[in-house]
Amino acid sequence: MTATKDADGMAVASFILGLLGLLVLNVFLGPIAIALASAALWRGTARRGRAFLGLGLGIADLLVLVAFMQFDSTVSWNF
Repeated sequence: MTATKDADGMAVASFILGLLGLLVLNVFLGPIAIALASAALWRGTARRGRAFLGLGLGIADLLVLVAFMQFDSTVSWNF
């Protein structure tokens, strides 16, 4: 029971961190969201949809970072 609740918490955390990572600190929050979502799915979370969303958002965080790096040739965002 505790392992399932932990996995559910990881799924929710990965979703929130992935969503937040689209706005700030995507180089850090993207990989964390991917790792948490993967761990939640491996542990058998009941919130599989939220874990997959967290995984997708974590990947999107890294893609946004790469796009901005290509656009302005830096490792950070410049506005």
